[in-house]
Amino acid sequence: MSLSRVENPCFLLFLFVFQAILILILYRGGPSNVFREFLDSRPVLDYSKTHDVYTNLSLFTPAPNEEAMPYCSVQSPIFVGPLTITFELLPSERMIIKKNPFVQSGGRYRPPHCLARYKSAILVAYRNQEKYLHHLLYYIHPFLQRQQLSYSIYLIQQVGNGTFNRAKLLNVGVREALRDEDWDCLLLHDVDLVPENDYNLYVCDEYYPKHMASAMDKFQYTLPYKSFFGGVSALTPEHYMKMNGFPNTYWGSGGENDDIATRIQLAGMKIVRTSPHLGRYKVMNYNEETETQEPWRRPAPRHNTRKTWKDDGMNSLEFKLLSRTKHPLYTNITVDIGGRLQGSLYNHQPRQASPYLSTANSVTSSLQDLPKRKGMSQVQLQCALWVIRFGFHTKTTTPTKL
Repeated sequence: MSLSRVENPCFLLFLFVFQAILILILYRGGPSNVFREFLDSRPVLDYSKTHDVYTNLSLFTPAPNEEAMPYCSVQSPIFVGPLTITFELLPSERMIIKKNPFVQSGGRYRPPHCLARYKSAILVAYRNQEKYLHHLLYYIHPFLQRQQLSYSIYLIQQVGNGTFNRAKLLNVGVREALRDEDWDCLLLHDVDLVPENDYNLYVCDEYYPKHMASAMDKFQYTLPYKSFFGGVSALTPEHYMKMNGFPNTYWGSGGENDDIATRIQLAGMKIVRTSPHLGRYKVMNYNEETETQEPWRRPAPRHNTRKTWKDDGMNSLEFKLLSRTKHPLYTNITVDIGGRLQGSLYNHQPRQASPYLSTANSVTSSLQDLPKRKGMSQVQLQCALWVIRFGFHTKTTTPTKL
């Protein structure tokens, strides 16, 4: 006696597999993510056979009729995969400009032959790293052009001798970049990292923040630890604001990456990563001996992110915009973000003698006799003095667009 279709084991197995696939698609946020992961799961590319990053870029020539310009193809026709990356010779600015004729003032680029389907802003926190910057610009401009993106490169430069604050500079960069354009994606990029594969698309994931640098040569092309979010990351403006941006209170190297990863989770999102065989990066290092003697370690946590993330970020960002200049290869944004001096334990330091500080000191002196005359306790006096001094020292300067 034959079994009915419902009782047939093969049919039941097929039904179970179909339901599992449907649940996976719904869980991952739609079929687009599943198909993207399928495409990323192609066989590992051969990194022993690399290509020049400028290969075939000359094929992108201006369209004869800009008004009838078509949209760019979904996949670039000049992808080659692994790229030849070397830091032996330092390229000059003149050479980089000559090799990128379609890059406009401010580091802005639009494909000359088609309408870009995607707009990405590249944000680089920077201070006194000219060698790194030249190498990055030499490789990143053609890399992005190969992907037929509309993009702009922003350099956010910290002035003064205070401790470097990468996360706060990137917050400044996001705010300034969004004044120029409604960007589809914000790429937060370290100045010393160069991508090795042009299939590593500099676009955002539709649903979650994406960690791009999932395989650095510095870490033997593996993640140093599971929650690592450093190097290069891609977030939509919506992602960035939902997590209140990056923390402003991490002075010096390390620590902020773990804070950022925790913010993503607390904001109800999760980290997605570029596949390791695509998200490969070379790290520039002009201090190899120091690196060998002092291997990289995961920074110790400094803050309780669960308590601070809603109050420390884009909604508490304060800075002074000193200049905004369009260079041939990038837009330079120079800012004073305050901060602490090298070796200091305090985040807020007076930058120089000012009338505000003098006023604070005079008011402080006049308050010294209040306990005697008004019956004020010493605790109340100290609170009043702290409010006065803190208020004068952290006077906010509203940024103005130049």
